[in-house]
Parts: sequence; C-alpha cells; structure tokens
Amino acid sequence: MTTRSIHLEPRWPALLALLAVGGLRLALPESLSVGPGWLLIPIVAGLTIPTVLARLHGDNRLNQVLGYLMVSIVTVDMVWSLGLLLLALPSHKETPKELLISAAALWITNILVFASWYWRLDAGGPRARELRGVHTDGAFLFPQMTLDQQSKRVMGEQCWSPGFIDYLFLAFNTSTAFSPTDTPVLSSWAKVMVMIQALISFTTVALLAARAVNIL
Repeated sequence: MTTRSIHLEPRWPALLALLAVGGLRLALPESLSVGPGWLLIPIVAGLTIPTVLARLHGDNRLNQVLGYLMVSIVTVDMVWSLGLLLLALPSHKETPKELLISAAALWITNILVFASWYWRLDAGGPRARELRGVHTDGAFLFPQMTLDQQSKRVMGEQCWSPGFIDYLFLAFNTSTAFSPTDTPVLSSWAKVMVMIQALISFTTVALLAARAVNIL
C-alpha cells in the first residue's frame, strides 16, 4: 500500500504580500490614512508570528483564522484610505504628485489584497488544496485545469495545484484588464469579488489619476 505524499505550498509569498501592503501604506499622506503611515507594518508583522507558529505546530484552524484576520485588516485599511482619497478630491488639498503616488500605491495594494483573498478562499484555502493534492475543482478555471492527461504528463503537471503566484497573476490581470482574462470565474462569490476588485481599480485609475493631472 502506497501513501501519496502531500506537497506543502510555501506560505511566505502570501505573508510577504501583506507586509508589502504595509510598506505601500507609507506612500500615502497622513491625511489619507488611519493613524501613522507605519502602523500597518507592525500589525501585520505581529500577526504573522502566531500565524507561522500555528502552522508549525499543526494548528491549521488557528492558522486559517489568523490569516483571515490579517487579510481583513489590510482590506478595511485599503477601503478606508480609498474613501478618504475620494473625499479629498473636491477639496484640492492634496497636490497632483501626492494624488498620483497615492493612486499608484492603492492600485498595487488592490492587487495584493485581492490576490490574498483568492488564495485563501479558493477550493477551501491552501491547506485544503494541499490535502487534495490535484486541483480539479475550484472557483477559478486555471489553464492547467483544462489540459488532458497526456498534456499534463508531458508538462509534468499531473499533480498541479495553484499557488499564490497564480492568484497574484489573476488579480493583476483583473486590475489591468478589468477582467480575469485567461482564467474563467466559476463561483458566484468569486464573480462578486472580481467585480469589486475591477471597480476599485477603475475608480483608482480613472478618477484619481485623472484629477491628479487636472483633467477633472
């Protein structure tokens, strides 16, 4: 009797993405952020430690809860900053340069935040995908899932499962093309999240950048 080995997906790309969100927050003026610009970095870093420890000790439930908590915090912070930026447009208090920098920071943050959500929610999350081994069912139809068995063997993708980079690429395409491009969205919750991400990206690019160059 043989036992199928479980391929453990590295978690550091997802944690690094959340820390990068904290770093991008430093680019926002104080008037467009809640509290000091550096505040999000120690919060995320502080939650990263117990998250990693929970995974090392096999407490997958606690690891999942702390992961959701971290992503929720950076999501609320991003939406709050975006709201403050929209409210600041009519006042003309921020310079065009500050608006452009803020728009760029929020645009990148939008990609990282939604990539984190897709990664954590799709097919039950990273741990569930690890235990399943082969990814054949999820909220997103990745190109690798459409290959026949012979093509998978040739490409060495028999046990393929999406990692954080796959969800980051999906989120990047959604923000740049306002659609997931080569990855069809199957689940209702995922369709809603993709629409929200595209709307945030469109708002950031079209309204904030336009105001910064005095088009509006």
